Amino acid sequence: MFEKAVELIKKFHTVIIHRHANPDGDAIGAQTGLWFFIRANFPEKQVFCVGDDPKRYSFMDHSAPDSIPDVVYSDALAVILDTSSAELISDVRWKTAKSTLRIDHHVLLAQIAEYEIVDPAYESCCGMIADMIRESGLKLTPECAKALYTGLVTDSGRFLYDSTTPATFKRAAYLTSSSFSRESIFKGLYSNDFKNLRARAQFILNIKFTMHNVAYVYTTLEEFPTYGLDAFSVSRGMVNTMSDIRGVQIWANFTETESGIWCEIRSSGKNVCPVAVKYGGGGHAKACGATLPDRETAMKLLAELDEMCGE
Repeated sequence: MFEKAVELIKKFHTVIIHRHANPDGDAIGAQTGLWFFIRANFPEKQVFCVGDDPKRYSFMDHSAPDSIPDVVYSDALAVILDTSSAELISDVRWKTAKSTLRIDHHVLLAQIAEYEIVDPAYESCCGMIADMIRESGLKLTPECAKALYTGLVTDSGRFLYDSTTPATFKRAAYLTSSSFSRESIFKGLYSNDFKNLRARAQFILNIKFTMHNVAYVYTTLEEFPTYGLDAFSVSRGMVNTMSDIRGVQIWANFTETESGIWCEIRSSGKNVCPVAVKYGGGGHAKACGATLPDRETAMKLLAELDEMCGE
């Protein structure tokens, strides 16, 4: 499955690794994990990670993006990771690369790259990179394993989501066979500043419910500054605060920003991805999102989720 990816990495002297904007642990883990892998096995190559600010994942090794001039792309392979839509790729210069490769585990919406490896059966993009390394027979370093394990853990919800399969645990076993500190990962992931705890308490007080018990929060542009956090931390960072409410199967978080309304949708049972796709988004069956133009559209989407719960 991954032979072409390894072949391309071997072929190009310069490899530039992209991932989606507003990255999560899987996006950063896959990106930095692949960087560590290439550096360890092909030290003669130039390899770079590009993108926007890693924000709360800045504790991960080599998460700060590299700054490179445009000319580097002319003879480079651009590798796009953990991204279902071209509009979500951080740094548009991937289009100018000599060749492009995508490795992704989201539902396939459209072809993006020249070469594509897309498999939604995987719990994480990091799991795909882990399998690629294992199948290649090349060296897995502790730094690479730590990065990939971080993404595997976060995208599987600490192995709680039903995307977790026996194969997930095999990947985890493979990665943990390389010595690294798991304690440092969880300390970075779950240590919280007091302002974040206070914002979470404020968020909980704003939870509302539809007729058929879809939990949701709608944060206006005027309300947003009261959280004292960036938009990503309020949007994706807060959505699963609603995940353990008894009787709630679907929950959604709407956050107004200058660039539109960021919508995050989650589910404990139903496939909500078609709703996200209908509104220009995508993702996984039970974890997806979209950027919406206005509140009216957001309420239409919410009504469809409510109807789904009432079926």
